[in-house]
Amino acid sequence: MTAPVKIAPSILSADMAYLARDLGYIANADLIHFDVMDGHFTDNLTFGPDILRAVKRVSTVPCDVHMMVSDPDHTVDWFIDAGADIITVHWEASRHLHRTLHHIRERGVKAGVVLNPATPVSLLEPIIEDVDIVLLMSVNPGFGGQRFIPQTLEKIRELGAICARHRVSPMIEVDGGISAANIGEVVRAGANVIVAGSAIFVPADPATEVERLRNLANEALTERRA
Repeated sequence: MTAPVKIAPSILSADMAYLARDLGYIANADLIHFDVMDGHFTDNLTFGPDILRAVKRVSTVPCDVHMMVSDPDHTVDWFIDAGADIITVHWEASRHLHRTLHHIRERGVKAGVVLNPATPVSLLEPIIEDVDIVLLMSVNPGFGGQRFIPQTLEKIRELGAICARHRVSPMIEVDGGISAANIGEVVRAGANVIVAGSAIFVPADPATEVERLRNLANEALTERRA
């Protein structure tokens, strides 16, 4: 039986002055999406391992750490030591992707790969059996609040076909521009982990938005199974 869709609020859209409060608002989430940007791979600069440690002190929700950094081999251990439950690294930034993925898994953390919007999913064929999760960016990485790129839907379907050929079932995560208006089509295409930032944190009641997105996603999952 297909597992329920997971909702992963991105704390990039949280209020950093009241982070513990905002984490409390999303205690009903399945994952916390934790965007690490180094100011080189992206133009933005965000969170280091000390912030992850702080998150782990006040929340029991597993942390999904998205490494938007130019040299993930140099930094993944910082975030593993800080308590990451999942780490994804960019195909575009990884010089030794197979080695990096296996290192993360050997340290007891789920490992995955991220593709930017212009990167074809066919590049995952050589390593698809070595990942726990694939994250497809549906916006160009760096900043929240961008519009969903529609071509992502075809990439999700292509990824599903690759997984079927290899008889593997990694989590398929999508990040960028997802809201109540389009979550259904993203799930029907094959995604089962949904990242949402402003769609959750801008409304007055983030917990209600998490539940609303979860309900819409699982309705779409039922349609996909039918």
